[in-house]
Amino acid sequence: MKEEDEELERIKQKKLKELMSKIRKEKESSVKIISKPVKVTDSNFAEFVKSYPLVVVDCWAPWCGPCLFLSPIIEELAKSYAGKIVFGKLNVDENQQVALQYGIMSIPTLLVFKNGRLVDRIVGAMPRKMLESKLTRYL
Repeated sequence: MKEEDEELERIKQKKLKELMSKIRKEKESSVKIISKPVKVTDSNFAEFVKSYPLVVVDCWAPWCGPCLFLSPIIEELAKSYAGKIVFGKLNVDENQQVALQYGIMSIPTLLVFKNGRLVDRIVGAMPRKMLESKLTRYL
């Protein structure tokens, strides 16, 4: 009887592992892969940063020269890290509530969120490689 119980337990453990693996794969495949920056506003900001494991929000304005320099770099990084990092763009002129909430005094400012929590703030424009090294440490 003991051998039968042990065999039954082994079968149960094997089935449990298979089910957990299947659930994990389904969850991973259901996450929408975003390959370009998402427009973020005061009204969708909180939900946006909580919706993905790693989020980078580019706080910018259309009149800001360094912001315009950084914009194509953000586009490239969004493509390169699709499925790993989700990028958002927040126009601080149009969305002053979030800018005030996070004390944005200089732009461009990148707010880095991991699991919905602010983990870093990167101020100023910089070359892709430098920015990439600052962001990839959160992967």
